[in-house]
Amino acid sequence: MGNHLAGMPMDMGMLAGMALIAVGAPLACYGALPKKRAPHGDHAGTSYEAPDSTPLNRWHAATLLVLTLGLIIDVMKPATLGFVLPGIATEYGIDRSRVALLPLVALTGTTIGSFLWGWLADIYGRRVSILLSTILFVSTAICGAMPEFEWNLVMCFLMGISAGGMLPVIYTLLAEVMPPRHRSWVLVLVGGTGLVGGYLAASGAAYVLEPIFGWRALWLQGFPSGLLLLALARFIPETPRFLAEQGRAVELTEMQRKFGLLPKPRPVRPPTDAPSPADHRQITVALTVTALCWSFVNFGLLLWLPSDLQARGYSAEIASGILAKSSLLAFPTILLAAFFYARHSSKWTLVGTVSLTLVGLLGALLPAEVLSWEPMLVSVITILIVGTNGTIAVLLPYTAENYPLGTRGRATGLVAGSSKFGGVAVQVAALAGFAPTLVGAALALLLPTAASAGMLAWAGRETQGRSLRELEAE
Repeated sequence: MGNHLAGMPMDMGMLAGMALIAVGAPLACYGALPKKRAPHGDHAGTSYEAPDSTPLNRWHAATLLVLTLGLIIDVMKPATLGFVLPGIATEYGIDRSRVALLPLVALTGTTIGSFLWGWLADIYGRRVSILLSTILFVSTAICGAMPEFEWNLVMCFLMGISAGGMLPVIYTLLAEVMPPRHRSWVLVLVGGTGLVGGYLAASGAAYVLEPIFGWRALWLQGFPSGLLLLALARFIPETPRFLAEQGRAVELTEMQRKFGLLPKPRPVRPPTDAPSPADHRQITVALTVTALCWSFVNFGLLLWLPSDLQARGYSAEIASGILAKSSLLAFPTILLAAFFYARHSSKWTLVGTVSLTLVGLLGALLPAEVLSWEPMLVSVITILIVGTNGTIAVLLPYTAENYPLGTRGRATGLVAGSSKFGGVAVQVAALAGFAPTLVGAALALLLPTAASAGMLAWAGRETQGRSLRELEAE
């Protein structure tokens, strides 16, 4: 029937399989959790970090490759949404407003998942959180076999929850096992490669699989890709401090050998040099506002650019060509961000990318006759894309470096969830029939973006090349 399943009855085999997943996934989660929660704090005497002179070895490389693969798989699932929507609308015979519920529930799930898995990572460990999100990710691949649209909504929401948690947890784990000298560029490069690779994998799978097997194959591919990640789980380490606090001495000794980790006491700071407790709240507010601004620029402005360009009189082909030119010029952004973040300044690299986004928003407010000149329009869009790509490439690594072990996962999850909130808000607006214009969106986002750059410059601190224990002491 050409992979057409809409309207077909769900037989006993399918119902039994769904029941097994509903029972098996929670059991797998229960089995993966440690027997006790780790008591964070210096009183435990369990801090470990690689010396700054530690070189990257094959164990570091294996961890980087597996976690990059995890990010690619993680990003690929939500990125697939745009490719499955036309097929879903055709097969289920539903209109555009109803099919828009699918990205809405998916983005809502990713927002919730960022908070959930960040909290779980702080309490039970980084590796456990990654494995549990992968298990849920594998189980939600059954949405590719759902005969009813409503079941797809349920599975897509759960898929979003699983996908939303891996990104912040991977950043926190990498921050804790990499030598300080290599930590900055590794975080930015792995994150950026995972984001770009996820979108390339989604578009490549759609190009190869969808014409032959239909849109359902794009959901079903989550099953083998998730199993691959589980098979490579032996290369995903746990944070050494969690191992020490849970009394897993054999694993800790092995990890010290592989990653060159050594006990490292927290530096003692004179009371007069210690920042006030309010400083932590200030950087949290600054990072959260930055993430919210980025989400609205990315989902509320760039997402609607093709429609706005066509409303300005450009054909669909020309509009796509303008975006393609801009994206091509912005492609090296991640490499540049990694270079400046690791070699010059983490704080000012982030401030710089946000400021670049601000320049793009100012350019979008130029008179219509000026923007009608194509080179000027391409330049403005390029600045926006470069600024937003650079911001998201360094925002989460910077967040992971700014918080102590006990709250690092939750803080990174909060910022990651905030970076997706704009997508939820824009989807709700789309359901209400509201589509933002380039000028209108730029006008609304100008002041918040400027405020976020100012708050980062004021409340942020330099993390480039510094020990996590030194940063925690502050």
